[in-house]
Order: sequence, then structure tokens, then C-alpha cells
Amino acid sequence: MRRPVALRLQAALGTLALAAATGVVLAMPEAAAAAGGATGYATQNGGTTGGAGGQTVRATTGTAIHQALCGRADSATPITIEVEGTINHGNTSKVSGDSCSTAADKIELKQISNVTIVGVGSGAVFDQLGIHIRESSNIIIQNVTVRNVKKSGSPTSNGGDAIGMESGVRNVWVDHTTLEASGGESAGFDGLFDMKDNTQYVTLSYSVLRNSGRGGLIGSSESDRSNGYVTFHHNKYENIDSRTPLLRGGTSHIYNNHYASLNESGINSRAGAKAKVDSNYFEDSKDVLGTFYTDQPGYWQVAGNIFDNVTWSEPGDDTNPAGPDPRSNTTVSIPYSYALDDASCVPAVVAATAGANKGLKVSDGSCAPQNPDPTPTDPDPTDPTEPSPDPTDPTDPPSGTNLSLGAGADGSSKASGTSYGNVRDGDPATHWSPAGTTGSVSVKWPSPTTVSKVRVREAAGSEGAIRSYRLVDHGTGRVLATGSGAGVAGFPAVSLTKLTLEITGASGTPKVAEFETYAG
Repeated sequence: MRRPVALRLQAALGTLALAAATGVVLAMPEAAAAAGGATGYATQNGGTTGGAGGQTVRATTGTAIHQALCGRADSATPITIEVEGTINHGNTSKVSGDSCSTAADKIELKQISNVTIVGVGSGAVFDQLGIHIRESSNIIIQNVTVRNVKKSGSPTSNGGDAIGMESGVRNVWVDHTTLEASGGESAGFDGLFDMKDNTQYVTLSYSVLRNSGRGGLIGSSESDRSNGYVTFHHNKYENIDSRTPLLRGGTSHIYNNHYASLNESGINSRAGAKAKVDSNYFEDSKDVLGTFYTDQPGYWQVAGNIFDNVTWSEPGDDTNPAGPDPRSNTTVSIPYSYALDDASCVPAVVAATAGANKGLKVSDGSCAPQNPDPTPTDPDPTDPTEPSPDPTDPTDPPSGTNLSLGAGADGSSKASGTSYGNVRDGDPATHWSPAGTTGSVSVKWPSPTTVSKVRVREAAGSEGAIRSYRLVDHGTGRVLATGSGAGVAGFPAVSLTKLTLEITGASGTPKVAEFETYAG
């Protein structure tokens, strides 16, 4: 039976220029990430929302990332940091402040909470610079590449881990990332995704891990068994020697991953660890599941996996492969819902969805990649949260007073020479454009105002640029209407103080001349 996949997080795009020289751009204080959420074990223990509801900033250097963390009111103030460009040792300095504890040789998320780091625009690459999460909670890392982080040689960073977590870390969601090295330990590299010293409630999803000696671990030693509740799904492990992952104690759920060219061993469950291994595709690999390099056994529950050209070692004192005929030796109860793709289509689904800069595409269990924000279906009449049909034709020309005239305006970003206020000045000769192809603009009122119809007018010469949009009640996050192309949209009357037009798809740079709002 298929179960619905959770909504995905989409960070709000763009920011207002404030301090470009330092690589950080601040947004409006009320800016927030769009609705969505994590999957897997990151949904437990209160959930993982990152910086949702807080300020959004843009950073193009590592120093700017640290400045954004240090500039918060306190270490728990929510923040979304949109990253674009290459982050490296040359542009990453230690920044001090009451709300942060940073370091010059890594991106340091230490003793903080409620943070999202998301790659935007042309992409975010952390080059030879790792991301370190320590004594922190409610962290989201999405749509970034971390590559060639070394523990020996030069330069070094983060103990050689692309992403590392330790010391009481809780609720981390790492999604649509590319984590890669250029060799094994002898070449100076360590793990791509490591968790130790009491790290719990973590999900790694839709990511690519490749070209490394070690994929990652849970637990730094056989005695470090305080970690667990980790989900790995729809990831691609490729050309990895071992640790995909290494499990020491705790519980893991490993499903719908594609493993190719695991050279020495794969999922290594040991020291009492328990793993539910569901519908994965293993190919051209050796010893992809079992207990290896120790006499302290771990356990697994297996179902629906495909083993394609997999070889298995003979059992020995410190080698206990699950194959050649893998059988379950424990049971694992999973507390959350998830949509399971058949293993036969996992290579294709993962190829289309996993990694940075793949459009944040996901799977809903149908073996077909889905966009992160699919067009909504007709409202369910049994769901009281969905809007009821508008009794009038929403495309009828609006009548009455344009409520946007004289209202306030703000947004997520604006192109040079444009203004948010141009969309509510009644002058079609002026316009607002985002600093890219997508973005949002809002009209707002000092007191609740009833709105049921909107007309979006594009500037002369740019008609047809807007391909898709949605209208959102900023106060509640509720999507009131979606559409394609500018024009008129209607919805059941709603009282609000701020209405946002989110342009989610465009051909070139859209130009909004007027964002008109009407009561009926």
C-alpha cells in the first residue's frame, strides 16, 4: 500500500541588498521559508523545520554565513541562509558573537538551533570546506555540494568529513546534496556523512555520495552507541570503499537507495545496531550488507532489495556477510509514513532526483520523479482546510476598488531599477521584477482586509513571461490559488493583512506592472 510522501521544504528565493561587500544580503525581517517539511526520522522528536518563520539572508562567502549566524538576536532565532557561489578557505573567517561560535576552517554550526542552509541560483559549492554540526538542533542543509574535504594534507577541514555531526545533535535533515571526495584515507579524506556522540533524529535524502573511501558512520567506536534514529532514502552511493553507512548501535531505516561499485563492503551493521533495509538496488559491488571488521554483531530486517552482480565473502571471525541469500535476523518498527518505490525502478528514480541542482525533485512511490511543488489536485470536500469552489467565474474581470492602491508592499527580491511599490501604484508603466526568474511580491494592509479576487498585469512587452504562480495568505501560509500565466484569479473571500504573489516559473525575467486586489 502506497502512503503519501511528506511535503518538501522550499526556501524563499532572493533578498534585499544590504552588505554585498561582505557577501551577505539581508532580507525583510518577516521573510520566511515556504511551507514544507522533512522526511524520515527527522520528522520525529518534534520535527525538523530549520529556519522556517525567520529572516532570510543571501550569502556568497563562508564569512557571510558565519555573520548571518552571529547577527541573530540569540542562538535560537530562526534563520534561512541562501548560499550561492563557491565557499572555501579563502573566503571563510571566524566571526564572533553572542549567538554563534564559529571557526575559520569550516562552516561551524555550534551550540545553535533553527537554521536552514540552502543552495540557490547558480548553485552552492563548499570546496575543501566541511560543514560541522555540534551541540545543535533543528538544522536543514539542502541543495549544496561539499567536495574534497581533507583531514591531512592541505588545506584541512572538519576532520576530513564533508558533513559531520557530534555531541548531542538533534533533528537534522540533509537533502538533495552532493557529497564527494577524490580518494580514500591515504589521500587525506575521511567520511562524507558522519554522526557520533549522541546524534539522533537525522534524515539523509535525495543525495549523491561518491568517490570516497568512506561513505559515513553512526558511532565513532564500538562503545559509542548513543546515536541513532537515522533515515537514508533515495540516495546514490557510488565508488565507495566501505561504510554506506557503518552503524554502531541505534536504529536506522535504509530504503530506496542505489548502491553501485561498493569496493570492499556496504551497509555494515555492528555493535548491536538494527537496520531496516527496504527496496534498495545494489549492483557491481561486494559484501553490501552484514557485519564486518568486528566480532560484535549488528542486525537487519530485509525486504524487496535487488542484488545485481553482488559478490559475498566467506564468513569468518570478524566477517558475517548477510548474503548470498540475505535473511532478516531482527524486526524494526518505523514510526512515520513513507512512500516506497519498487527496487526495480530505484536506479532511474534516484538518477532523476538525487544530488544538488536537480530541481529538488522527489518520489511519491510511483516510480516517477515529481516536482517539489506539484500542481494541487481538486480540493477534497471532506477536508475543511481546503477552499470551497468560488460560485462565480474567477476569470471574470474584477469590479470595485483596487485594494492595492495605497497599500504597502514588500517581497523576496527585486531586480536593479525596480521597486515593490510599483505593483500597487496604479501606473502600468512601472513594474517590479525579481532578481532572477522566480521570486515573490506582496501587498499588505495595516488592518485585516477582505480579498477574493486578484488581477496580475504584466508590463508591456513582457506579456506571457509568467508561467506559473501561486497566491498565499502570508499570515497562515495557506495557498489560496494557483495558476499559469498572468490574469485574473478568484478564491473564497478571506480576511488577511498580507497577500503574496509567488512566481514559481517564468520564461526569462517576469515584469509585474500591477498586483491588483479586490473584495469581489
